[in-house]
Amino acid sequence: MGSSLTCVGVCWALLSLLCAVVCCVGFFMPYWLLGSQLGTSVSFGTFRRCSYPVLDETHGGTVMLEQCGRYASFQGIPSLEWRVCTVAAGAGCGLLLLVALTAVMGCCVSDLISQTIARAAGGVQFLGGLLIGSGCVLYPLGWDSEEVRQTCSNRSSQFQLGSCELGWAFYCTGAGAAVAMLLCPWMSCFAGKKQKQYPY
Repeated sequence: MGSSLTCVGVCWALLSLLCAVVCCVGFFMPYWLLGSQLGTSVSFGTFRRCSYPVLDETHGGTVMLEQCGRYASFQGIPSLEWRVCTVAAGAGCGLLLLVALTAVMGCCVSDLISQTIARAAGGVQFLGGLLIGSGCVLYPLGWDSEEVRQTCSNRSSQFQLGSCELGWAFYCTGAGAAVAMLLCPWMSCFAGKKQKQYPY
């Protein structure tokens, strides 16, 4: 079995896979926004949260349950902006994974990826990175929700963190989106081999 990719194409395939994995891990992890509530560390993602308040029926009052999980429903996500962010970033991650797996298969299968297909795949990667990047830009618009304000000392608002800070998952997702939009489409232009011309 031969490869349908050039040397640059193999590097593009590996970078595409790395980029897709980084974006997907960052998107899934609930460590985009870090703060504290009732003396407990709290973190938010777009559709997941770690540590949340529950009513203590035995002693009365509110206690923090230190568990991570996703919201019970799509409507349970604290703000409309975070719902849009979840859909956009999720769709972008799906596109990046699709291209990355196709590119990796191109390393092992001859005549799978031509120059035209590689360039089209680069365009899809640009779109995926753009969707994820749009999600990262929309995310701060949800910082004025009640849940975030409770965690950030009631001082957060849109694009104002209050006492909270951005977590590593936000930076991973943003960095992966930047690579997917800037570097991967450029490398894809040199990734595919010219297809053989058959005489018939």
